[in-house]
Amino acid sequence: MDTVIGVGLIGLGTIGRGHARALDALRDHARLRAFSGGDVAAAAETGWPDAVQVTPSELLEREDIDLVAICSPSGAHAEQALAALEAGKHVVVEKPLALRAADADRIVALAAERGLRVSTISQRRLEPEVAAVRQALEAGQLGAVRLATTQVHWWRDEDYYAAAAWRGDPAGGGGSLMNQGVHNVDLLQWLAGPVESVTAQQATIAHASEAEDTTVATVRFVSGALGLISTTTATPPGSPATLTLHCERGVVEIGQGEITRWDVDGIPAPQVGGEGDGIGIGASDHTAIGITGHIQQWSDVLSALREEREPAISAADGAATVHLLDAITTAARTGRLVTLEENR
Repeated sequence: MDTVIGVGLIGLGTIGRGHARALDALRDHARLRAFSGGDVAAAAETGWPDAVQVTPSELLEREDIDLVAICSPSGAHAEQALAALEAGKHVVVEKPLALRAADADRIVALAAERGLRVSTISQRRLEPEVAAVRQALEAGQLGAVRLATTQVHWWRDEDYYAAAAWRGDPAGGGGSLMNQGVHNVDLLQWLAGPVESVTAQQATIAHASEAEDTTVATVRFVSGALGLISTTTATPPGSPATLTLHCERGVVEIGQGEITRWDVDGIPAPQVGGEGDGIGIGASDHTAIGITGHIQQWSDVLSALREEREPAISAADGAATVHLLDAITTAARTGRLVTLEENR
């Protein structure tokens, strides 16, 4: 593949503009050739005045595009990812990879069949504090995980939902679990191990929305450890998301951009920088979420294409998280325990 990779971007809204800015920081290795949605002014503001505005179907037909970045509303992700793969393009998909486990599996299978690379945006895995905890777990420094919990207790006002109808539509990928909680759910299963089963409850407490704005789930991991997940957009003023691992040798808590607690016998806390560190919090304002992690993940994706290897965060990784999200939603709807095996 050429040193400079041609990128087409579907969806130039808030998230899409973040991706365009991330690509601007990596312009020695990538060029945004074309985009759909948004407008020419928005493209120019993100560093790409020469990018042309086209329809999604026209974008897929362009020979100067090697990779398609999908930043459209969540409900369109699976269909657009499959179309891009059918057109012979590598794909980067904003979270989530799909809304349903079966669609995520279709993307994984088609990418393998066509010999193409797909990466789901799970940039929090690359944050220094998360990488340090993962390394400590793999090295056995923390011992086995016994209890893993994550809380995404954010606030979104009615203007947030009014600005984009899909945010309040479960069929469009709306809801606190799928839209706001997805990154921490991804981290929970990545750090604590694969999940065996879940139970859950969901409610719409504070918004005029068809989608839930509050989810609480219990988790049993394959290892035997237990877990708790709570996500909401109904708790003003909003608090930074946290993930806590209670392990054999102590307790570790990850905030957003920092390790907020490290109480592990005999193991000093890793030095990973200060609060935020360019990450952005987003507890009460979705536009406050930074692009540092996106730049890191894009850098890995571009390197993976040049080196003809799988990216650090693959389609299979994204699909595993969708399977867990799908199982939680099914458990809440049916009121029963759902195993990940039956949800495949």
